[in-house]
Amino acid sequence: MEEPYKFPLLTDKDENTLSINHNTFQKSNSYCNSFTFCNEEGDIQAIRGIKDFLREFYVETKKLWYLAAPAIFTSVSQYSIGAITQVFAGHVGTIQLAAVSVENSVIIGFGFGIMLGMGSALETLCGQAFGGGQLDMLGVYMQRSWLILNTTAVILMFVQIFATQILNFIGQKPEISKWAGIFSIWMIPQLFAYSWNFPIQKFLQSQSKIMAMAFISAVAVIGHAFFSWLLMLRWHWDLAGAAIVLNASWWFIVIGQLVYIFSGACGQAWTGFSYKAFQNLRGFVRLSMASAVMLCLEIWYFTALVLVAGYLKNAEIAVDALSICVNILGWTIMVAFGFNAAISVRVSNELGARRPRAAKFSVIVVIIFSLFFGILLAAILLATRHRYPYLFTNSPEVRQVVSDLTPLLAISIVINNVQPSLSGVAIGAGWQAYVAYVNIICYYVLGIPLGIVLGFIFNASVKGIWLGMIFGTIVQTFVLLWMIYKTNWDKEASIAEERIKYWGGEQMDAN
Repeated sequence: MEEPYKFPLLTDKDENTLSINHNTFQKSNSYCNSFTFCNEEGDIQAIRGIKDFLREFYVETKKLWYLAAPAIFTSVSQYSIGAITQVFAGHVGTIQLAAVSVENSVIIGFGFGIMLGMGSALETLCGQAFGGGQLDMLGVYMQRSWLILNTTAVILMFVQIFATQILNFIGQKPEISKWAGIFSIWMIPQLFAYSWNFPIQKFLQSQSKIMAMAFISAVAVIGHAFFSWLLMLRWHWDLAGAAIVLNASWWFIVIGQLVYIFSGACGQAWTGFSYKAFQNLRGFVRLSMASAVMLCLEIWYFTALVLVAGYLKNAEIAVDALSICVNILGWTIMVAFGFNAAISVRVSNELGARRPRAAKFSVIVVIIFSLFFGILLAAILLATRHRYPYLFTNSPEVRQVVSDLTPLLAISIVINNVQPSLSGVAIGAGWQAYVAYVNIICYYVLGIPLGIVLGFIFNASVKGIWLGMIFGTIVQTFVLLWMIYKTNWDKEASIAEERIKYWGGEQMDAN
């Protein structure tokens, strides 16, 4: 990777606009490469030994955890909203659990992936603009994202309206398709909550204003747990109760965050609605689509796991067991998503401020912590493999399958705690389009086909499907590590400066 990354999915004219005179940022010596740390004015001090490493590790750890701790809490809380609903659905009945699981993993999971992916474009733009001191553009970027995501939500709404027909078409069991389809229609308001929530989150994250998000999410998840118990179990409203509480919880988060922003807490980053939000929408759509493709391919990977399980014999048991495992995996991945948000902010802010060594060193620190927590969480799960399934289902058959799948779940937890952090690096640096190609090859050319072969041809059932998908994730993780290792961070800093100018409108005005 000797050549610098170019901004993804721009036209030839745009690429010429973003061409960079790297000599401006080049010292008399060669660029720093790999994981060496040389001197550069305004950047972190040189690292020449273990003492220097520990000094900078301590400093970076404080910066990282200032962002990661509330981000992890926010991610876990918001993920728990859907996961709590699945837990209560498991105590209502197996068909209700299967319906909620398919809707959460496949139908709304489809929209979730697109919305989160398109919203993540703001992590690159807002983060680098904040680092570069262009605070006034953050609110404009968020408004552009609102326009694009709400338009996308109108289109995706039809997927939820015709969910039953779609699930029947792809071969899901009729009873599961019927109830999942009904639940999907009831969950349309949640889809539009996503279109507002994800741009807001990226806007706040880029300014390190994560504590407000954490507080609002904490209130939401506590209320969600209580009202889910009340409506689903106490009052026996079943899936209708689940839909009411889920929609209300997500819109509570959106409204709470908007009140925080409109109150003036973000200073110059939010100065009100602006006509600039309607400018350069075409280019913003291209960037949003590149981000969406990258993250969707990752999120849908595990959606495919639940979907493929629906074709196995005794599909209801297989889907229920896998949905529980994916539910747990999702909870643990939320820890990694906290690191993802933190490292995305750290990398984008430091590159925007033209501090490449600080950006590079933050990557090392986040990989160390992600790996440590992945191993810790996997060990806890293995130690409780015969007990934790009782929390999710009353079915002895489902509990046994979940217990048998726990070793594979533990391996997935370790890998998937590191991988989102690497994706966060890619988002912070603006590499979404490149990582999208990597995901296609690793996940959909290698992982899923191998899982289908092992699961159906070699009769390894659920374990075979999962083994194939683990292989794809391992390959993708090592490819991302190689990309990061080969990156020239000085060049990335200069690219970030030109990106700030381009999206800030300086070059457009000049033309």
